[in-house]
Amino acid sequence: MAEALVTRQVGSQAFPQPPPAPPPPEADLLFREAAQCPLLDAAGEKTPFGTLFRDRKAIVVFVRHFLCYTCKEYVEDLAKIPKKYLEDANVRLVVIGQSSPDHIKPFCHLTGYSHEIYVDPGREIYKILGMKNGETADTPVQSPHVKSSFLSGHIKSIWRAVFSPAFDFQGDPTQQGGALILGPGNQVHFVHLDKNRLDHVPINTVLQLAGVQTVNFTQRSQIIDV
Repeated sequence: MAEALVTRQVGSQAFPQPPPAPPPPEADLLFREAAQCPLLDAAGEKTPFGTLFRDRKAIVVFVRHFLCYTCKEYVEDLAKIPKKYLEDANVRLVVIGQSSPDHIKPFCHLTGYSHEIYVDPGREIYKILGMKNGETADTPVQSPHVKSSFLSGHIKSIWRAVFSPAFDFQGDPTQQGGALILGPGNQVHFVHLDKNRLDHVPINTVLQLAGVQTVNFTQRSQIIDV
């Protein structure tokens, strides 16, 4: 991608970040290839990935499977971002999963998420962009947006799987996600590839980097270990 700019990948570190290193030569080709890949909306209609950030800047969050409790709770906090904040900054917010499109509406209903959402059932974009498969972190990480303990979170995920109309994992359970800030056009401002299910970039860090007003996430229920 001509004139692309990729910042240094971060985990949970807060702003400010060191000056970004130059993007690797292959980054241009990878994003050009990914831009051509089709995504599916809730109706099963195809949208090329590149159209999401062609005309304006976009925050793009790739999640694991829709039954993942950490992804559910992260998206619940994404849902709290007022649309006005995004409109004022002229930035799109897009979540991409890897399930069948049939799971999009139930997931949005469950999380309260009302921004844009698509799926990549074949995980083609995940693969092209090098998103991790399996747990690869060497040091412990903790998402600031996950409210449930490991045990209670897994119990909730299993419960939802059992009572889902279509019993499946709603995506590959070993696939990790990531967060990107792209556009308009060929600009790549930020890339973070999750090392494991808890390695989420704090949402306010992403909002800051994209020039969007931050959100107060501090008022939440206390974590209860089961």
